[in-house]
Amino acid sequence: MADKTIYVLNGPNLNMLGTREPAKYGHTTLADVERLCREAAKRFGLGVEFRQSNHEGTLVDWIQEAREKAVGIVLNPAGYTTTSVAILDAILAAGVPVVEVHITNIHAREEFRHHSYISKAARAVICGFGVTGYTLAISGLAAMVGAAQKG
Repeated sequence: MADKTIYVLNGPNLNMLGTREPAKYGHTTLADVERLCREAAKRFGLGVEFRQSNHEGTLVDWIQEAREKAVGIVLNPAGYTTTSVAILDAILAAGVPVVEVHITNIHAREEFRHHSYISKAARAVICGFGVTGYTLAISGLAAMVGAAQKG
């Protein structure tokens, strides 16, 4: 499994983690999240392609790319959660398992955040655990693709 890669994709405004609304999102930066993800994936012998974009089409391109280059995807669609049929369609076409992750509990927030297009295609959804949700998503994805935890 050492040559297996997962994509960890992050949507709009997540580049602002650590400074954007710290009462909701904390002080952890996206670079910190990347380190957490790499450490978590390493425990399962998985490599990580970690990316962030504020552009919907770029996220769609990366999901399509993951179809050929990854065993699965951890996706924090951020603001596109409630709006993007294009990302939903890309996930449906990708043919690899996707775990949707949110730093906050989207169901405890504004009503419009309760609906997720992404959840229609994701194998699992993790929300409300802060950035720890990423490591939980990686553990779950590893189980889905048959990656065993190392020592």
